[in-house]
Formats: sequence, structure tokens, C-alpha cells
Amino acid sequence: MRFRYSLTTKLLVLIPGFVGCAVAAAQEVLPPAEAFPYTIEASADQLVLKFAVEDGYYLYRERFDFASQTDAVTLGAPVFPTGEIHEDEFFGVVETYRGEFQVGIPYRRATEVDEMDFQLTAQGCADIGLCYPPQRWTSNVSLPEGGGESFISSLLSGTSDSELLPVDEAFVLDSRVDGANRITLSWRIEPGYYLYSDKFAFSTDSAIQLGAARIPTGEPHYDEFFGDVGVFYNYVEAELPFSRATPDAIEVVIDATLQGCKDDSICYPIIPQSVTLDLPASGTFAGVVEDPGFISEQDRLASLVLNSSWWLVLGTFYGLGLLLAFTPCVLPMVPILSGIIAGQGDNVTTGRGFALSLSYVMGMAVTYTIGGALAASAGSQLQAAFQEPWLLTLFAALFVGMALSMFGMFELQMPTAVQTRLANLSNNQRTGTFVGTAIIGALSALIVTACVAPPLVATLAVIGQSGDVARGAGALFALSLGMGSPLLLVGASAGKLLPKAGSWMDTVKASFGVMMLGLAIWMMERVLPGSITLLLWALLVFLTGVFLGAFEPLPETAPAVRRLGKGLGIMACIYGGLMLVGVTLGGDDPLEPIPRGSLLGGSSQGLSTGHLAFEPVESVPELLVALASARTAGAPVMFDFSADWCVSCKEMEKYTFPDADVIAALEPFVLLQADVTDNDDDDKELLRYFSSFGPPTIAFFDSAGQEQPAYKLVGYVPAEDFAAHVRRLAAL
Repeated sequence: MRFRYSLTTKLLVLIPGFVGCAVAAAQEVLPPAEAFPYTIEASADQLVLKFAVEDGYYLYRERFDFASQTDAVTLGAPVFPTGEIHEDEFFGVVETYRGEFQVGIPYRRATEVDEMDFQLTAQGCADIGLCYPPQRWTSNVSLPEGGGESFISSLLSGTSDSELLPVDEAFVLDSRVDGANRITLSWRIEPGYYLYSDKFAFSTDSAIQLGAARIPTGEPHYDEFFGDVGVFYNYVEAELPFSRATPDAIEVVIDATLQGCKDDSICYPIIPQSVTLDLPASGTFAGVVEDPGFISEQDRLASLVLNSSWWLVLGTFYGLGLLLAFTPCVLPMVPILSGIIAGQGDNVTTGRGFALSLSYVMGMAVTYTIGGALAASAGSQLQAAFQEPWLLTLFAALFVGMALSMFGMFELQMPTAVQTRLANLSNNQRTGTFVGTAIIGALSALIVTACVAPPLVATLAVIGQSGDVARGAGALFALSLGMGSPLLLVGASAGKLLPKAGSWMDTVKASFGVMMLGLAIWMMERVLPGSITLLLWALLVFLTGVFLGAFEPLPETAPAVRRLGKGLGIMACIYGGLMLVGVTLGGDDPLEPIPRGSLLGGSSQGLSTGHLAFEPVESVPELLVALASARTAGAPVMFDFSADWCVSCKEMEKYTFPDADVIAALEPFVLLQADVTDNDDDDKELLRYFSSFGPPTIAFFDSAGQEQPAYKLVGYVPAEDFAAHVRRLAAL
């Protein structure tokens, strides 16, 4: 077996050797064997190469290559001592060795052999500018019987077993279960030893899924190999959040890897350690609250799901769903369903309208429940996965197609062959309509309703953190039915409120077509630049005004309804024109088409209360650095999750964060923000670090750098409530 370093560059390293020989041709230099003499000693399980490099010469660490030419002997990974950092004109920053040093190589014998052929390849240089080509030496090494001294203890001259502790004695692992979804691993570090803060890694193959570990930044330390790093002396804890697949008691095995060193001595290779824990049933922790004086709304609701009767849980979450039905995330479902019903023409009865609505709501509720349960169990953010630009574009195109159908350009219907097959199965030509409506409801649940609110987070937390899928999914289903109940009223009233025949029906269908186009633009706002979406809104509003008859002359005998329509059309055209002007001035907000500070918008001074300056954070390591900096300054921290596709985030940015009272309350805070629009690996790791299911989520840290989970906020929070919340936290 061979163990080689950078052998792919072997041809390249010949060049500096030849150049050096030419430069030093007139100077006396030692042959390689005399410049880099070495000896080999063997114990029962290791080889120790002892070098005595002549003065004025050095060897490259990365140019060593070791090989066993005896089939019965296998070499392990060599362990080098700490070398010198050297700026090399050919290879850049490298590690080199001068004078006396040792390299240890563990080995294993497949059979009882008493000798082996060992091959060493190395490359070095002389200070006068000569670099030798790679040198290869072969030695016959006698292998003794019986045990020898430990490999690690012989790495450095003068180091003995009594001076170097075994790994498990230098870094003593302990563990405990701190909650239904939190494990803490700790290490007691012996004096004179330390662990690197960025070398920890954790995994498990048990029935839990680990989130991002929470580890302190450590003490600043300059390392020859890693630069400025954090290290731990004496003691360190790592907090491991996790989600569980079952609420029952289970046994879990946590595998950890770490790396540490002894002061002014060797660094251990990567250290694997494992611990087995008995995880109690999640119900054991149901009543535990970290701060009895204050508990977040989502935690209070999660406790209600776990501890209350089924009827109370279902009734409470149904009512919360009714409230969510009137939020900007759910309201777009109304024109979707209304457009489907209007598209049925003059055959809509009260019963059929209700049945279509029920198909839509059940498709939405079942998908929301199953998708949410699966996502929470897997610890993933399902809704973010459905905000991909290609998928949003596809769904927006579907709305455009439905709109054109309502304008009478074509008729949307299933192929005749499919309709006939469905008719033969159920003797009902309209079955396909109900199936299609349910499918659109299912897609709407995933793509349109991309909001995070305390009731939703509570149900997902119950599923993911406690493993109680039944209770969490039941609450989620009740929440979904509550969100869809107003849609049932829309369907039931369709038979009475929608005209059955005549030109009015065409007008109603065209109106819903305009709504569908508006929905398509609303969805594309998540992926298109603000100026482009403002242009699209301007065209839609202006053309709507034309459709309402803004430019059509009216006879004096025209009915009041037509006069009202013309008036609304004129207003729409004027507003559409303002948005077109706003596009040329750099505007991007349909509700404020003329941007403040522009020539027409006037000075922004006195019109805006100000804004919050967030420091962007893109990964967990960046977050830890920012938290450490804030802790050093003694400042509390607010950390905000945002995304372009998050409707509630835009509400926070428009109505909450610019508020003067909010700005004043947040003055002592360091403000950090993560944009998780792309939902890449770093975004997912940040979300797992905070056990978050998506934006908007806002976490708070005190001046000592400790997170205050009871004060975490999810969903839209009005400015007045937000300012009061921040002041309550600041008073701790």
C-alpha cells in the first residue's frame, strides 16, 4: 500500500530542480543522501523515520511519499510533527522541516514476517537556491516481535507515554438529554490540551434527525496551519437539536468527530467518539417551559396540541384557520376558486358550486396536512421547495391560460376520450371537473399559501420535535379546513349571486379573468425585478380601465351601472398611467407607484420614519462570528429570516420595520438578516440551526450571546406589538 502526497505534480517539481542546478553549478552542494540523512526504527506496530537534515537544507512536507514493497505489510497514514511555514517561490506557502525531526507511520502485518522493503520518496532544497528533483530511497527494515511503544508517544523526540494522554483521557465525553428535541454533548478537556471549535461533526443512524449543532466560537488562537481559529480549553458543550420520528422512548447513538492538540506538542488525528442515549418519550417534556414568565404564541399552541383534548385542539385550530383565511397569503385562493366556478357558465347551481368548493378545499387541506407532516418529520422546509422560478412560472402560465379561457379565446376542457372514460366509470360527465378542482386546490396549498404563522409552526413543531404525527396532523387538518371555510361560502353562494345567462355572464367571467392575470403577476413578483412587475401591474390596471369602458362614449340614457363602470374605468386608467410613470422613475411598488425622493414623488424627508440597517448573514459560521462580535460589544442581537417569495416578510418590511417606535426599540440591537430565497444548503442549515420552518422568523439573543427561544417571533407582527415585544425582551 502506498501513501503519497501531491504525486500528480511530480513532473512539475522536476523543473525547479533543474533550474536550481544551473544556478548553483559553480557552488559546492551536498548530494541528496548526505543533505537529508535518515534512519528507520521499527516496533511491533509502527515505523519511526528519524531525519537529521544538514544546516542550510530543508524538506517539503507535501513531497513525502511512503510505500511498502512487501505485500504482507500495509502502511497507515503518517503523522508529522509541526514544521515551519515557508514562502516558496515555486510552491507558495508550504510547510518545511529542518534539522532533526521524526515521522511516524503505523503498519499492519497480514502474516508473521520479520522484515519488509520500505520505499521513501522526498524532495528538498538548499537555501542557496538549489531544489533537488524528488529522491527515492529503498531500505530493508527488520520488524521485531511483540509490542512496542505507542505510536503517538514517539512522534516527538523526548515525548513519552507518561507525558501524552490517550485521546479519551485528554478529551472526556459526557452527554445528557435536555428536552424532547435537544441533546447536549460536553467535553472535559485536560489542562494543557485544547479542541478546535470548527472541527466538530455529528451524525446518527438512529430514528432521529439532527439539526445544526450549536457550539460556542471558542477562544481566539493563531494556528500555523489553520490561521486564526477558535479553540476550547477546560470545557465545551455542543447543543444538538433534533426531530424525532416517534413520540415513544427510543435508544439513539450519536457519532461525533473532533480534533485537538497538546500545547507545544502534537495534534491528534481526527478523533471519532460515540455515545448511546436513552431518549425518553416526548410526553415527558410536554409541560416544561424554559421561562415560566413568558412563552411564545407558537410554543403555547404546541403545548395545547400535546396536552389538551382532541375536541379543544380541533376547535381551536379550526378557529385559527378562519383568521388566517383573511390574510394576504390565503386571499388569492378566492379568485382562483371563483374563477373555476364562473368558468362553468350558466349551469352553476348552489349544490354544484358548493361541491366544487368542497373539492378544492379538501384537495388543499389533505395536501397541506400530508405535505406538512412529511416536511416536519424530515426537518425540511417544504414550501420553499415549491418557490422555484420554473414552478412559479408554470403555475402563473396556468392562471394566464384560465384567464384567456374566461375571455372567450378558447374553452378549457378535458379531452373527449378522457371525459368518455370517466363517464363510463361514474355515469357523470362532470367528475373530471371535481378531480381537476381538487388538483388545483392541492397545488394552491403548496404554492399560493407560502406564509408562516404561529399556528402552522406549532403544528409542525409537534410533528417534528415530539414525533406525535397524529396530533400534529390533526391540528394541521383542522387549520386547513378553517382556512378553506370561507371558500365553501363562495361556492354555496355562486348559484345565487352569479348570473345564469346573458351578457352579464360574459362580463363576470371576464372580471375573473382579470383576477387570474393579477394572480399570475402576484406570483411572478417573487422572481421578477420590481420594475418589471410594476410594468405588468400598470398594463393590467390600464387595460382593465379600457375594459370597463373608460374611453367609450355613453348615451344620456345609459343606466347607472354603466356610468359607474365608466367612472371606475377612468380611475383605473389614471392609476395605470401613474404606474407607467413610476416605472420610468425607478419605482417598484404598485401601492406607491411614484417613488419617494423622485422628482414627482417629492422629498422623502419627513415622509419616511427611517429604516433598519441589517447586516447580511449567509451561513451558520458567519452567524457565529457576528454573535461573537456582538457579545464582545455587550449588545443584544435580532436575527431575521426573509425571502423574496415570503408575503408576510414584505409586510414586515413595509409596515413594521420602518415604524419610528420599532426603530427606537431596536436601537441597542445588532440587526442580522438571512435571505433564504434560494433555499440552498447554507439556507437550510441556518433554518435548522433555529429549528425554523421558514420566514418570517425572528430570533433574539441577549447581550451575553444567549438565544431567548421564548421570545422567538414567527409570522407578521404589527409595529405596535413588535415594539412592545422588543422592549419586554430588553427589560430582562
